[in-house]
Amino acid sequence: MRLLEIGSRGEVSLTEDYHDNVPRYAILSHTWGPEEEEVTFEDLIMSKGRNKAGYKKVSFCAKQAEKDGLQYVWIDACCIDRANLTELAEAIASMFRWYHNATKCYVYLSDVPIGDYNSRCYQETWDRAFRHSRWFRRGWTLQELIAPQSVQFFSSESTLLGDKELLERQIHEITQIPLQALRGAPLSHFSAEERMNWTIGRKTTRKEDRAYCLQGIFGVFIPLIYGEGENAFSRLRGEINRSLEDGNAEPNSKRRRIESNIPDDYTSSQSAKNELLDALRFDQIDDRFMNIKPGQTKTCRWLLQTKEYQDWLDTDKILECHGFFWIKGKPGSGKSTLTKFAFMKIKESFRNTILLSFFFNARGTYLEKTTLGLYRSLLVQLLEEFSDDQRLWNATGLTYRSSDDQLKANRESLKHLLLQVVQKLDQRNIMIIIDALDECDEDEVRDMISFFEKVGEDAISDRRKFHVLFSSRHYPHITIARSVEIKLEDQQGHTQDIDKYVSKELKAGRGRYAGQIRQEIRNRASGIFMWVVLVVHILNKAFDRGQVHALQKKLREIPTDLNELFRSILTRDCENLNEMKLCLQWILCAIRPLKREELYFAILSGIASEESFLWDQDAISVEMMNLFILSSSKSLAEITKSKDHTVQFIHESVRDFLLKKDGLAQVWTDLKSNPIGLSHDSLKESCYNYMRSDIPHHLIVPEPLPVANSPPAAELRRDASHKFPFLKYAVHHIFAHADTAGAKGVSQEDFMKDFKLNEWIQLNNIIERHEIRRLTPRHRSDVHTC
Repeated sequence: MRLLEIGSRGEVSLTEDYHDNVPRYAILSHTWGPEEEEVTFEDLIMSKGRNKAGYKKVSFCAKQAEKDGLQYVWIDACCIDRANLTELAEAIASMFRWYHNATKCYVYLSDVPIGDYNSRCYQETWDRAFRHSRWFRRGWTLQELIAPQSVQFFSSESTLLGDKELLERQIHEITQIPLQALRGAPLSHFSAEERMNWTIGRKTTRKEDRAYCLQGIFGVFIPLIYGEGENAFSRLRGEINRSLEDGNAEPNSKRRRIESNIPDDYTSSQSAKNELLDALRFDQIDDRFMNIKPGQTKTCRWLLQTKEYQDWLDTDKILECHGFFWIKGKPGSGKSTLTKFAFMKIKESFRNTILLSFFFNARGTYLEKTTLGLYRSLLVQLLEEFSDDQRLWNATGLTYRSSDDQLKANRESLKHLLLQVVQKLDQRNIMIIIDALDECDEDEVRDMISFFEKVGEDAISDRRKFHVLFSSRHYPHITIARSVEIKLEDQQGHTQDIDKYVSKELKAGRGRYAGQIRQEIRNRASGIFMWVVLVVHILNKAFDRGQVHALQKKLREIPTDLNELFRSILTRDCENLNEMKLCLQWILCAIRPLKREELYFAILSGIASEESFLWDQDAISVEMMNLFILSSSKSLAEITKSKDHTVQFIHESVRDFLLKKDGLAQVWTDLKSNPIGLSHDSLKESCYNYMRSDIPHHLIVPEPLPVANSPPAAELRRDASHKFPFLKYAVHHIFAHADTAGAKGVSQEDFMKDFKLNEWIQLNNIIERHEIRRLTPRHRSDVHTC
């Protein structure tokens, strides 16, 4: 066993092999990202790999081990020489024992971000992501959960979520593994059939590993023969049965041959299920939900006492509302926060209910703001919930849909499949929460509501329970035949929530005017929570500057209209106007949401065109980037908690102000004639400035370039992405911005005349992953034509 030793400055280095007297060590459990991003044995031998994304996990493991008083760690990605097949085979055969003998096992969940640590709803915020983590669906992580005595779970920010003991109830619900097994009962106490059921829904990258990863669980050994495919599972089955016949694996009461429990098509049917779920999932499937901040302590609870909410849940009144409840409110009134609260409370109170949700996000990717993403998300949630219900999968023909590439892109097929699944769950109560309907195309929403009305009518006629909660703005008005409805800004409880927020967050001292200021904020808010949050932020800044005497005057100068408030925020000072302009243009007009690092350099390349844009991480930290973006956007933008840390406006009403209310032209008169065309032209120039900053000079670029799918090419792409995070976007989308600007009447003739095509081709080929898509000089005319 080879370990990593932690040095005095936190650095790690490989030890020699330990055969006996292995020191106390911590062990890492994680899900692999792209293979080229993981730190390998070779990287450590060559003193490389610190620029890889996977090094974050190595650093986390070492730091946590030091906190726990341990000097050694073991990480599968870099402690095994995978080029040595003998060593690899020995490691796989020993892995269950290595995890069992570890002092600590740290589970790093790269897809589980956390919310506000100080929030009352802290655990509720990450619990949803925890239950959907990839870690629970991987084959290798089963033994990594069962074998160690101490297992601790950490978020993507390296924050401790809890240990196996504390989280055992959630883990049991997710995995269906008995609590006794999670608590360390000998595996011989569970039949081979029971243990095989623990593997349902788990998958591995290589087919053979589905068998190899279970050797420790069943206490058997089979030689590694990569390339044998599904035959590995047949060999595992045979070895398990032999151990049962020999009496080596289980007591008599638990012995039972398992052919009937591992049918020949077991792995193929499981593979089909996993393929379908993977086809329906998308990266941002939960991002909007995760980024909605929970309400203040003791707020939102009034909803549960309203007559409308109680009527919605009253089965005796189902014919009056057909199971539909609609929360409507003005832009920025707090609908999403209230809807998330409702989701959490329903989840807490109705544990036997199938609870599904989707939160539309107009600031996100295509699937986040369309009903295509909605139907895919609802199907994933349902099918994950019933992944082991073979009756359901067979009845709907789901296992035969995995190879249907058209399914995930066909809205009608998805609706039909969702209807089938819902109808087959005839004895189950289903509740669906859908937020921000106004952030999806109106025609799509009308079609969706018509679909759910049909599902609701079918449920009533079949005496099934089916409830849907919608939330949206008042406009566009969409008629639904039967529902109960509330207007958020008319609710006394909502007004009281505003009072609670102001009382807790506003710094106004204890003078005689403090109460008057709070009362005036409440009176002028008109139920718009977003207005209140922004006003409190402005007044708190004044208070911190010692201007307590002027708070009332400053409050009266703040516009009551939300759009006027946005305009005031953007024009109240003349600091960093170019940065602010570019920042808002990028968030508004980017082809896709930009990551934090991308936006930082996108802005710099527009205001400092002569500089080098090499990212020196010692000089420019992500914390500095966060501050720069918040400052440049006048706090109207936020960095999401998604794994990519994309940047978006704090609310869709900001985008509405800039586009629909002509805010861009109001704030910047030079854009008045053509705000969108001129904005795209500026973004094109930023891309071009970035590409012209002598990027190849800072990279080791072989001549000729290595084949695109080769390890040297992957290493070059990593190096380029690490040093120049905005490069990929700039190269791929510069022409899209030029095309849009041209279509809006901004001439691109000079740009195309001066464009350095050969340099663009070189940069494109450096970052291109597929050889067939690389360009050569003979493509010059094709590019110019495009």
